[in-house]
Amino acid sequence: MRRSKLEMHIDILRVLDSHGPLKLRHIAFKANINHRILKQCLDFLIERNVIEEQTLFKSKDKKRVVYAIAKRGLLVLEYFVELDSAFQIIEDRH
Repeated sequence: MRRSKLEMHIDILRVLDSHGPLKLRHIAFKANINHRILKQCLDFLIERNVIEEQTLFKSKDKKRVVYAIAKRGLLVLEYFVELDSAFQIIEDRH
């Protein structure tokens, strides 16, 4: 079954919350999202200050870009978990 964009965004937030800052390819693997689509999702989440792009310098010449969940992202994830839980309760009644 195909995931919605919302589900992919939440999967990305969950991965970053549980694993900390990661490179693009590690997020793609752990969230099971195609690189091209992942880049679009990350751009969307960065624009909304939910995820931060960080540059780490290994040496003068080598740098690495990683992505980390922002405070706002933690809040979004917390609200989503509450909402998802509420809908599960509603579905269980019917």
